[in-house]
Amino acid sequence: MWLYLIKRIALAIAIIAIAVTLLFVMIRAVPGDPAAVLLGPRATPEMKAQLHQQMGLDKPLVVQIATFFGGLLRGDLGFDVFSQRPVADIVFEQLPYTIGLILVSIFWAVMVAVPLGCYSAMRRNSLVDQVAGVVTVATIAIPSFVMAVYALLIFAVTLRWLPAIGAGNGFRDGLIHLILPGFAIGIGWVGYISRLVRASMLEVLGENHIRMARSFGISEWRIVARYALPLAILPTVTILGVGIAWLLSSAVFIEVVFARPGVGALIVNAVNTRNYPIVMGIVLVTTFLIVTATTLSDVVNAFLDPRTREKL
Repeated sequence: MWLYLIKRIALAIAIIAIAVTLLFVMIRAVPGDPAAVLLGPRATPEMKAQLHQQMGLDKPLVVQIATFFGGLLRGDLGFDVFSQRPVADIVFEQLPYTIGLILVSIFWAVMVAVPLGCYSAMRRNSLVDQVAGVVTVATIAIPSFVMAVYALLIFAVTLRWLPAIGAGNGFRDGLIHLILPGFAIGIGWVGYISRLVRASMLEVLGENHIRMARSFGISEWRIVARYALPLAILPTVTILGVGIAWLLSSAVFIEVVFARPGVGALIVNAVNTRNYPIVMGIVLVTTFLIVTATTLSDVVNAFLDPRTREKL
């Protein structure tokens, strides 16, 4: 197990390094001059050249990449070109809002989807199973930002049950402000996870050790919870690890729709103003989160099913 863990950590570090390098090159290829945006239309060529030198944009791309990784090893992500504040401080001020939104979204989705998928598998082709199949597939087909707009119009504007914008003040108010955006992101995952759990559960329930458990007179719910679910949940754990990228991209749109603080609104503003240090800081942190989530899902799978350790 320890050897598998070391291999996965080494692979994660390599993935982060490659991803950050590629994104660094892609960001530099985006049209637009950050000096022109920062200094305004009346900036002289001398002023632009001086700012380029200050930001390190006058150096070759290879040198810029090496400088960035050198600062990264020291824990330095650079400085915001507008406020001159450390990028790490700015990003980590906004990151908890995005992580909180993602955790709430996936938590309620899993709490609803896993029991629904198990019940649908136990009552295969029943009326409940058929209705759940239609509803869950429909929720998968609706994009999260469309769901966000309709949830905002119905529950905030028309019914006025929930707040429309902002993150709230205090813990309780913050949770209330998370209901609508969390619903908009999580509703699609309810359908996706429940269908995945149902398909996996049907496969596991047909295996020999499940039939053996039934022959001993063990109740069906105990068989599902103790013997079938730990195996049937493995594909869901993998999908949740890989799906962190989808969750982060959804959070960008949701934070804009609900005017919430977070890395979504921060990166949109940074891209529009060509604020390279902020963009790279957010890209680095989100890439780290994605790779970490994927690694954790693989480790959990390896713990639940030792056969997966041999695949690396």
